[in-house]
Amino acid sequence: MGVQAVIFDWGGTLTPWHDLDLADMWRAICSAHLPADTVEKAAAALADAELELWRRGNEEHRSATLAEVFEMAGVEPTEALLATLFETWTPHTHTDPAVPELFQALRERGIKIGVLSNTIWTRELHERVFARDDVLDLLDGAVYSSEIPWTKPHAEAFRAAMDAVGATDPASCVFVGDRPYDDIHGAKSAGLRAVQIWHQTTHAFERPGLMPPDALIHGLDELLPHVEQWYSA
Repeated sequence: MGVQAVIFDWGGTLTPWHDLDLADMWRAICSAHLPADTVEKAAAALADAELELWRRGNEEHRSATLAEVFEMAGVEPTEALLATLFETWTPHTHTDPAVPELFQALRERGIKIGVLSNTIWTRELHERVFARDDVLDLLDGAVYSSEIPWTKPHAEAFRAAMDAVGATDPASCVFVGDRPYDDIHGAKSAGLRAVQIWHQTTHAFERPGLMPPDALIHGLDELLPHVEQWYSA
């Protein structure tokens, strides 16, 4: 079999890309639960902490968690605040409408489906998103960087994702993502094929010396023909 598994990035891939201001997001979350005179300070501290942890992931390939964000910012993550966080992010986390049909088509071909996401969110939050959008049961495995020591493009992150879906040969795996370094260069360095999904800010992630994708698509509805070509090879 030419393709044993297809593993997907989450943000910007399974869910369409959104340009957001983290401070605005945290301000909306904090406003619902904190005293008015503390909201601006708390929101700024949370945004700064999250940006620092993303910097660490991007530059050092070390993972981070949502709990670390709250600890660094000195804000208590109550259940009510976490519920508001999920609700505030909901408009930006909807699964691409092409996903259910694509996942069904891959399953019909006996191809495993996985997710590998650089994220600070917990598994529970991600699974709530997938369950809400009726695709959780179509996943064979998922790895969230918040649960492992590394972020993409570290090779161990890709190996963990392969393990999660029971894949053994990187050459028989396809990774689909939007970021040229984390997703495409990282996957190809680990021995996987890589498909890049192009969106309006993808060019901002470019850097010299990166391995190119095996295929470039502008939407997930363009993926299956590439997989079928490799599947029958």
